[in-house]
Amino acid sequence: MLTEEIINKYNKPAPRYTSYPPANFFTEQFTPENYRTAIIDSNNQHPQHISVYIHIPFCHSLCYYCGCNSMLLRNKYEVADYISALKKELKLVLPMLNKDRKISQIHYGGGSPTSQPIEVIRALNDQILSEFQCIDNPEIAIECHPGYLDEEYWIGLTKAGFNRISLGIQDFDQDVLHASHRKPSRMPEHEIMHILRANNVSVNMDFMFGLPLQTEQSFSHTIQKAIQLRPDRLVTFSYAHVPWVNELQKNLEPIGLPQAKDKDLMFEKAKKMLVEAGYETVGMDHFVLPGDELYEAQQNKALHRNFQGYCTRRTTGQVYAFGITGISQLASAYSQNVRDIPTYITAVENNKLPIMRGYKLNHQEQVTREVITRLMCNYTINWADIAKDLNMTVGSVKSSLIYNEQQFKEFREDGIIEFNEDSLTVLPEARPFVRMVAASMDKLMKKTDKHFSRSL
Repeated sequence: MLTEEIINKYNKPAPRYTSYPPANFFTEQFTPENYRTAIIDSNNQHPQHISVYIHIPFCHSLCYYCGCNSMLLRNKYEVADYISALKKELKLVLPMLNKDRKISQIHYGGGSPTSQPIEVIRALNDQILSEFQCIDNPEIAIECHPGYLDEEYWIGLTKAGFNRISLGIQDFDQDVLHASHRKPSRMPEHEIMHILRANNVSVNMDFMFGLPLQTEQSFSHTIQKAIQLRPDRLVTFSYAHVPWVNELQKNLEPIGLPQAKDKDLMFEKAKKMLVEAGYETVGMDHFVLPGDELYEAQQNKALHRNFQGYCTRRTTGQVYAFGITGISQLASAYSQNVRDIPTYITAVENNKLPIMRGYKLNHQEQVTREVITRLMCNYTINWADIAKDLNMTVGSVKSSLIYNEQQFKEFREDGIIEFNEDSLTVLPEARPFVRMVAASMDKLMKKTDKHFSRSL
């Protein structure tokens, strides 16, 4: 167990590294034409699989903790126009992709994708799946707010092609949910699980620690109930307080937020309970049942991550995103769509790619991305393996980074890592601070005015 002094030392702002570079490095100098070129180039780059992300920004109500681009479901005409524009954007982009490529992932996020009638979601799935073949057992997933869904809707999801469904539980404690402006599940969770399991759908449950009124004891009660429900995967997200991104988060401040040491206790207790219940740890915050391919990939040091979350090399693909603020994650570039709905609709109505900003990675940045991605996913780096995979020398890989042995020695003295000239490994108890280790090697972090959330 790390001391409170070490926790405070490393509980500093750092990128989450769901992408490299992080999204706040993207630039508006990246144009729709740059994205068009990147799409065409992606057909001859790796990974070859296609991963599709659909952003549905609408919500029945707005949770105070949310850091996503969400808006209230108010104007039905605006919603209908948005869905129509989504379909037109798909028609703009999908023809540029080679038809011999296969879909490995489709993921719906938001907002609340399930704010839409099931017929809307099914039609979008049908449009995408009619264009390409899929790999064996692709991951077709959707994030669900259970506070508004009845039995008919859950059954409809199983018939719309989804084989993985994420339940946004966040907490079972009614007081915590009320303080966070989150509606609890409309149906008993065990009944939802029965419907999904009866239709061979894998179930994720998402939880968040660090919310107002949460304590180590209360969060343990939530995790115990989750264990009894036995989802296939369970995620414990650390709440990131970034009110400069979402002003709604300021509503949580008068109630009070748990301190870093309390958040660490919540996570460690939850982790202990889940491991004792037979779950395997994956990455920073995932827990999976034995035999899950994510765990097998991690054991083989082959776990990967994209904007959809953790994945295997089998299911990973270049990500093509649709809808406002959607971020496409291609081999050599990122591209983000515009933020507001009217601008988005106008662009696609005029057959223009609705690009707001993006980033073209140079070779050094592509090397850095590979190193940081492997560290963030597998908590270890073997320099010779990376050099071989990138067809480079070990020295060339290290020179693409800030390779500071003095900093590594300090990490080692503080119980964060072990390292030698051949490898570097983040110790199990220090995994919440892997972001700090990654940031120490990132040349973009030497001088930056960007804002990031804390590790805990």
